[in-house]
Amino acid sequence: MKVKKIPLRTCVITREKLPKKDLLRIVRTPDGEVLVDETGKMNGRGAYIKRDLQVLEQAQRKKILERHLECSIEESVYNDIRKNIEK
Repeated sequence: MKVKKIPLRTCVITREKLPKKDLLRIVRTPDGEVLVDETGKMNGRGAYIKRDLQVLEQAQRKKILERHLECSIEESVYNDIRKNIEK
């Protein structure tokens, strides 16, 4: 039987290659809005981060997501990401 390939993505904070299901996709839409992409298929510039609160704190402190998405990110977006990680 053929083994199914697991899609790997790189976390923009830790630079680890992990399975796509272990990461959370953050998207800057063409309108400039930053959202959590739960489906993984939204249009726009995306960044994957590890589902870990310490990684999120590091991203917020060093503004890594803001640099990667090339826009400023409001506190409410970080709160949405935090809630999504805690699920």
